[in-house]
Amino acid sequence: MSKTTSAESLQEILLAEPRGFCAGVDRAIEIVERALQKFGAPIYVRHEIVHNTYVVNDLKAKGAIFIEALDDVPPGATLIFSAHGVSRAVQAQAAARGFRIFDATCPLVTKVHVEVAKLHQDGYEFIMIGHKGHPEVEGTMGQLDSGIHLVEEVADVALVQPAQTRLLAMVTQTTLSVDDAAQIAAAIKARFPNVREPKQQDICYATQNRQDAVKIMSPQVDVVIVVGSPTSSNSNRLSELARKLGTASYMVDSARELQAQWFEGCQRVGLTAGASAPQILVNQVMDRIKALGAVSVRKMEGIQETVKFPLPKGLKL
Repeated sequence: MSKTTSAESLQEILLAEPRGFCAGVDRAIEIVERALQKFGAPIYVRHEIVHNTYVVNDLKAKGAIFIEALDDVPPGATLIFSAHGVSRAVQAQAAARGFRIFDATCPLVTKVHVEVAKLHQDGYEFIMIGHKGHPEVEGTMGQLDSGIHLVEEVADVALVQPAQTRLLAMVTQTTLSVDDAAQIAAAIKARFPNVREPKQQDICYATQNRQDAVKIMSPQVDVVIVVGSPTSSNSNRLSELARKLGTASYMVDSARELQAQWFEGCQRVGLTAGASAPQILVNQVMDRIKALGAVSVRKMEGIQETVKFPLPKGLKL
């Protein structure tokens, strides 16, 4: 695509499809909002319900209190576990304290937890592909007291020392780069040929779909803007992916973070959003890019997501 020298040449915003909220995020936010409506403020949430600053601040304004330690939750309070899931130890401690508990863990993360527990009973050890310190990884690894080994990159695979290799299974964090996870999985299979792979790919459908859309979008645009918070794993992966494909990319938490110089010499801007970023932020970013010169918006063709997860019992209004 030919480049020109000023932001005045900006013509079109190419809008990714799909983008933004996934079914797990929709469900988690609705759980908090329904709990607030049914039981009144305050409602306590362990960890950010989803990794998005706007969403968290909106729920705080409605009466949600976000905590990391259960000691910060008063007796008899209503407690919600975030979409990322929690360890068995946290579940047990919360139950022992008598809180009214609702679990907003994404059902696709719960699927991984169930698989880990089931195979552990059969004697399996695990290799988990994921980012150390991420709450989803802590929750999944916390399903077991031992026998689960974390690898963050290909080089880590050589360092894994399982107690035995006959019964070994692989699981992944759901919000990883599809391509990076596949490379690490290949290294695991090369070292441990008998390793059991998940029955279904652990990386969630929404993460996969948003990354696939960026792969299609990136060659068609001069720059890719990703709406998402710095703590959002899947949002970070979208921006990384665009750069790997040779397209400049920036991630913004809000329209205020956009910088005019990013669009100098650009004719077409790609716009997407991580699975925890609401459409209102996408609209605000779009308006700001239009103010910088874009004259039209074109929505990509893409997968229409129809997945919907049921709410926990006890939240009907």
